[in-house]
Amino acid sequence: MSSTANKQTIVKIINGSKIYQGVSAIKDVDFDLFEGEVHALIGENGAGKSTLCKSLSGAIELTSGQILFDNVQRSFKNPAEALKVGIAMVYQETSLVPTMTVAQNIELGREKFYNRLSRLAIKAQQILQSMKFDVEPSHLVAMLGAGQKQMVEIARAIGHNARVIIFDEPTAMLTPEEKVHFFELIESLKRKGISIIFISHMLEEALAIADRITVLRDGQKIITDDVKAMTRESLVQHMVGRDLSQTHYVKRERKTRENQKKKKKVLVVENVTKGKMVKNMSFSVYSGEVTGISGLIGSGRTEIAQIIVGAEKRDVIHGGMIYLNGRPVRYRVPKQAIDDGIVYVTEDRKTNGFFGTMNINDNIYLGWLATRMGRQFLISKKYRDEIGKKWVDRMNIRALNPKKAKVIELSGGNQQKVTISKSLVQKPSLVIFDEPTRGVDVNAIPEIHDLIFSLAEEDIAVVVISSYLPEILSTCDRILVARKGRIVEEFSSEDATEKKIMYAAIH
Repeated sequence: MSSTANKQTIVKIINGSKIYQGVSAIKDVDFDLFEGEVHALIGENGAGKSTLCKSLSGAIELTSGQILFDNVQRSFKNPAEALKVGIAMVYQETSLVPTMTVAQNIELGREKFYNRLSRLAIKAQQILQSMKFDVEPSHLVAMLGAGQKQMVEIARAIGHNARVIIFDEPTAMLTPEEKVHFFELIESLKRKGISIIFISHMLEEALAIADRITVLRDGQKIITDDVKAMTRESLVQHMVGRDLSQTHYVKRERKTRENQKKKKKVLVVENVTKGKMVKNMSFSVYSGEVTGISGLIGSGRTEIAQIIVGAEKRDVIHGGMIYLNGRPVRYRVPKQAIDDGIVYVTEDRKTNGFFGTMNINDNIYLGWLATRMGRQFLISKKYRDEIGKKWVDRMNIRALNPKKAKVIELSGGNQQKVTISKSLVQKPSLVIFDEPTRGVDVNAIPEIHDLIFSLAEEDIAVVVISSYLPEILSTCDRILVARKGRIVEEFSSEDATEKKIMYAAIH
């Protein structure tokens, strides 16, 4: 990495503080960013990373403190004001308009009085191709998966010619190959003098591409230093205030492995087809076992999960068969799958995982009301609070006031815990996790993995779909590899390696 010595400061925050309901989200934080620098910002969920960056991008206003841009004091009332001076933020949860096309979203915020769709499409295609992102400009955003939406968010920031770009977990839904292209893009932006703030829970990525790293903990700055002076172990210690094991992705033996012969075949997917996305896909899922599905974006792994639970429909003719406990099933709506004991924890929690303007207890209670048992009783505020508290405690959901805090106000990791709780309260016999730890901090990752292990040990069938190979390797008993809508390879946990999985996914 190039040195930041003698570089001009483009952004400076002095004693930045933001208070919500008497509690400091960030307190007296000093932060600076040089021209042409990649400055990584890391910390646990709730550490204040997003709050700090939202104040820079105009999404919120600081309670106290100063923001200097080009040595001029600024106060942005909204993101449009920040964008005008050259500050853009790519959010972890996309802020795209689903009913507009990819090209229209990329242009959003700088439209002319008269816009030709063909001109927008050509311009969007040039931006997307320059970043080697495989997204069609004419497609509606609502048709895209979470990974492709992330690509469009990145393209929109680039298209606005921003001088400062804030990336919040930009690689969470990108494949390894797409990450390589993204990191090349970062280097290209640096060479043009564009400054990058890189928020990530992937410490290895921060160490690989950043010039400097700032660690936040409990709303306060702990350290800022050159990346050469940092290690993964020191970063984790700064983040959590104590030493943790070197990795959260260590394979752990489980009791269920001792009783492999007692496994029961819970789900059979047989030659299932849906258009061009899923083509004759076949596999089985067993009770007491964690089955992993790996593959590139567009390989059909998310689509098959949605077909299983009734969120998507397989082809009517030659669409294949799905068997649950030996019985053929074809769900028209997810409610029918829930009644049969199948739940799906979505990869896109903001759009499909929770009700953002409702509190934690209400979200979890709605999950219970969706079950047969829940539909038989009148709504009870007392039971709502009891069941909410139970899951808040079990999942270690952090909020100032669980009974009042809106889920949209929580950190990404706590939102994910609410989404998981809302599904598990339905007491399923088969759980499908799609990207279970995307955007989750280092402290919460082992908590979610422990939950996955505990579900399997309770003889529940578990499926984990993940883009992150260390997660697949550490949590799964069997690993299926999807490519172009088919399962092309199966590995046992003992035989699987990152190299084998990636080779099967690409070739």
